[in-house]
Amino acid sequence: MSAIKQRKIGIIMNGVTGRMGTHQHLMRTIVPIMREGGVWIDNDTCLMPDPVLVGRNEARLEKLATASGINKWTTNCEKALSDANNIIYFDAQTTSRRVQSVKTAIEAGKHVYCEKPTALTTAQALALYHQAEAAGIIHGVVQDKLWLPGLLKLRMVGKSGLLGKILSVRGEFGYWVFDGDGVPAQRPSWNYRTEEGGGIILDMFCHWRYVLDNLFGEVSAVSCLGATHIPGRWDENGRPYGANADDAAYATFELEDGVVAQFNSSWTTRVRRDDLLSVQVDGDHGSAVATLRRCFVQPLSATPRAVWNPDIDDPHDYLSDWLEVPDTVAFPNAFRAQWELFLKSVAAGTHFRWNLLEGAKGVQLAEKGYESWKRRAWVDIEKLQ
Repeated sequence: MSAIKQRKIGIIMNGVTGRMGTHQHLMRTIVPIMREGGVWIDNDTCLMPDPVLVGRNEARLEKLATASGINKWTTNCEKALSDANNIIYFDAQTTSRRVQSVKTAIEAGKHVYCEKPTALTTAQALALYHQAEAAGIIHGVVQDKLWLPGLLKLRMVGKSGLLGKILSVRGEFGYWVFDGDGVPAQRPSWNYRTEEGGGIILDMFCHWRYVLDNLFGEVSAVSCLGATHIPGRWDENGRPYGANADDAAYATFELEDGVVAQFNSSWTTRVRRDDLLSVQVDGDHGSAVATLRRCFVQPLSATPRAVWNPDIDDPHDYLSDWLEVPDTVAFPNAFRAQWELFLKSVAAGTHFRWNLLEGAKGVQLAEKGYESWKRRAWVDIEKLQ
């Protein structure tokens, strides 16, 4: 029996003191991977992450290092980049800081994995992709919703043929984000400032692009209306500020093969549905509804004959007509699932499917959404390359 070989892989984790960096990427992904023995790449070899935590606040870094058990941390990103043992640069900073930091990491020869949006403009995002390709590095962008249990089940249902020809997709996403007056807000204040890269269109259209492209067909056009429903909020220190970024967006997307998708995205809505995200897909042979973790189906043969009669309460229980897709496998944390794929790609030296070009497509859809809102018109989506 051959001895187990452990291969350390140095990762610079920049911006890890932020909400997403701390919870999803560090504490729910990298730390569990380390505690559970690494990522296996064959029967006798595993990859062991060797992270260094990077941020701007020494006190927060030290506290996070204690909580995670990771003793390497620094406020000097350049020093971390100069260390040859660190071969991956990960960026979870605010969007406005991402472009320059990723560019510097590419110039240092590091493989790059980063949060989205990858940039504030399509031109910047596409330039990062071309720079990474020219440098010959492996690069990836977080597209976590593709590994949500609900969407994985939805993909399986689509591949089974149960839905037939897909006609339309309808997505509802959002929740009430408190304005910070009395009850603390669940999201950072920069999310509501345009000048700092805030706005729900820039934030969420990057998600909707990869969900639509990968599950239902490439997006070819968009019609979008945005809104800033709550113009005044209170920041983390209790100070009032003007919220000039969009906090809601109402969009229709045209996909290839004539599929129509509608998505409402809002931080100003109260939830009366099964989850914060609900996606309904209607086909000529059946329908499916997915949430973050669950999926329900209704084939044509089990579809009730609905009759419109507003004069009486409808006695039919429509929810009971749906069949839940069971958990046939164990689903890992969605962020962890993609992290493991990226680490394996770096170890093998192979192209990563969800790369900076895919990230640029997300930024492009957001940019076209803003253009549509401004022009009050449909806007076509050109191919990026």
